[in-house]
Amino acid sequence: MVPTLVVAGTHSGVGKTTITTGLMAAWRARGLTVQPFKVGPDYIDPTYHALAAGRPGRTLDAWMVPPERLPALVARAVAGADVAVVEGVMGLYDGFGYADETGSTAQVAKLLGAPVVLVLDARAMARSAGAVALGYKAFDPALNLAGFIVNRVAGERHGKGVAQAVEAATGLPVFGWIPRRQALHVPERHLGLVPTVEPGRWETFTRAASETVASHLDLDRLLEVARLVRPADAGELSPLPAIEPVEGAPVVAVARDEAFSFFYPENLELLQEVGARLAFFSPMRDSDLPPGTAALVLSGGFPEVYARQLSANAAMRRAIRAACERGLPVYAECGGLMYLTEAIVDQEGHTYPMVGVLPGRAVMTGRLTLGYRLAEAAGESWLFREGERVRGHEFHYSAWEGRPDDLPPAYWLLPPDGQGEPRPEGARLGNVWASYVHLHFWAKPELARRFAEAAVGAN
Repeated sequence: MVPTLVVAGTHSGVGKTTITTGLMAAWRARGLTVQPFKVGPDYIDPTYHALAAGRPGRTLDAWMVPPERLPALVARAVAGADVAVVEGVMGLYDGFGYADETGSTAQVAKLLGAPVVLVLDARAMARSAGAVALGYKAFDPALNLAGFIVNRVAGERHGKGVAQAVEAATGLPVFGWIPRRQALHVPERHLGLVPTVEPGRWETFTRAASETVASHLDLDRLLEVARLVRPADAGELSPLPAIEPVEGAPVVAVARDEAFSFFYPENLELLQEVGARLAFFSPMRDSDLPPGTAALVLSGGFPEVYARQLSANAAMRRAIRAACERGLPVYAECGGLMYLTEAIVDQEGHTYPMVGVLPGRAVMTGRLTLGYRLAEAAGESWLFREGERVRGHEFHYSAWEGRPDDLPPAYWLLPPDGQGEPRPEGARLGNVWASYVHLHFWAKPELARRFAEAAVGAN
């Protein structure tokens, strides 16, 4: 097996992304081929990983995707790699709910048989860090917790003291401590970190993270820990289902630029595996869709940040509207839904006309809508059979205002505890399927085949 290391944290904001990015870049600088992964539904952190490792960052979500499939997805991704590095989500034991480990970093580590290194934020702690570390060790004895990294120490004395307290309490090693440095600050906005697809000093950040990790952590010892990965129990695993490709090689146009960058590489790869040819385009800059476009993917992202540029590109807005009116299959997630409405109202209250296929406006609010969703297809379509269920994720600060009540929804969102009434979500309008819910196609891989079939039919 490829050596694998999981970098987890006690909670969000402890510096997991910075340390993970730095570790990937530092090992890459030593000549290793590093394959990055991120636990949970996140799109943005993997962009930092990809920049550091030079390979696509991949998502491991044990709630959206059947957990028994994750080792097979990892095995595909690590081909040609010397080491795999997995960044955790939130705190080590945080997942879908409070009752068990479903969807957590701990669950993924167990599925992969991978050792875990826990990041401790020492900003406001001294000897108490030992108690925190001991609690995480004792919470789940079945987890292979291999040691700790101490982050944001005030100086050498502080770092050494915290390390001694942690090692004395747990009997596990501390692989180093990292000082507080402004150069290691990662820029954020309302949905978290700023994606590296946007302009920024990403190379400077990645270099600073790499140099800091290389000079403060024991990279050789961490690599030895990664080699302790154990094969998972084959009885708990399942191979990835085989899907027959379609004939005709239809062109699926995929929006990809600063405004639209939220997509899982596996979704696009699965479309290619079932016979689709992907053609990327920029709704911000291109004046028309790629030649031969038979279907459209309008992924999530930050259209509200680039609303002025999107609105100014009237030629592309007309082209997409015409494609929708011709009946081409169009799949729009979150930011894609916003783009298809009549207008986006940004955080300053400015209104920018958009494609206008969906009635109403996408209005930025101060309220975050966040969480996993169990969705049931509200009607028959080219993508779903009525009543089919799928797991997805929702994460946005916008609200679709002015949506007509008689517009057919894409899904019924089912209450997670079985209590309460389903609520409508998204829209089906002609062959447009639009929703705030993000999907991972390996949760229901037949969706990719249906996508390609619909594209062939549109040619």
